[in-house]
Amino acid sequence: MSTRAVTPAASGDRTSTHVSSSATTRSGVGGRIPRVLLAPAALAVALLTLPLLALLPRVDWANAPQAVTSPEALAALSLSLRTGLVAVGCCVILGIPLALVLARATGPVAATLRVLVTLPLVLPPLVGGLALLYLFGRHGWLGQALDVVGISVPFSTAAVVLAQTFVALPFLVISLEGALRTAGTRYATVAATLGASRWTVLRRVTLPLAAPGLLAGTVLAFARAVGEFGATAMVAGNAPGRTQTIPMAIYTAFNGAGVSRDSALALAVLLVLVALVILIGLRDWRRREAW
Repeated sequence: MSTRAVTPAASGDRTSTHVSSSATTRSGVGGRIPRVLLAPAALAVALLTLPLLALLPRVDWANAPQAVTSPEALAALSLSLRTGLVAVGCCVILGIPLALVLARATGPVAATLRVLVTLPLVLPPLVGGLALLYLFGRHGWLGQALDVVGISVPFSTAAVVLAQTFVALPFLVISLEGALRTAGTRYATVAATLGASRWTVLRRVTLPLAAPGLLAGTVLAFARAVGEFGATAMVAGNAPGRTQTIPMAIYTAFNGAGVSRDSALALAVLLVLVALVILIGLRDWRRREAW
């Protein structure tokens, strides 16, 4: 009798074990990719890394410190950092409200707003700069009104900030919106039912929960702002000391003007290193947050 009682259970265990083993095997197989895809994947890695590695032998490493610290290079570096920080400040001020609206909105309005936010990411930067020029130029919609009060935006340092904000804002908004959606509204709802005002919920619940996304978006927006070229060229020009950022200085050097080619190469490698440090630091920080 006991044997009969045990046998089905044992059979069930074996079946369960067999099913679990089969599922594990299938899971292992499912986690693999066809080997034929490894070759194009390797080519993709080579396409992404070899152009950057090709820069390294061209740099005169012995004179790189002097090249980077030449007056022209320092002026471009200083302008890029200053305008990049101001642009990121603008992104934070404008991007947090927009990300909150996107995270809470539904329906066609939300879908339309997301398309508009994403648009600068896929537009050619020159087109973005041209659009800014026709908006803030002397004969543009806002440019005419600003001209009346004596404000001229195109080909000024303000135009650099404007172009950098235009291309960097989507990075912050998309990162923060994803974090807000992941955090959800449960804790905010509980805080509201306990009597917290909307501002209190925003300051003490919503934004702290989305802080990782906000920080990641801010860092990515800064990196994008410092590396901006096309829109800046169209709306701000290339005046040394006023609108000539690092990317503009690099471009000018290979046209025979501005900083030397050695300085341009050293600055290019510096930009690559800064971007790598930012991305690696962001990855490690996210990994620690996940744990």
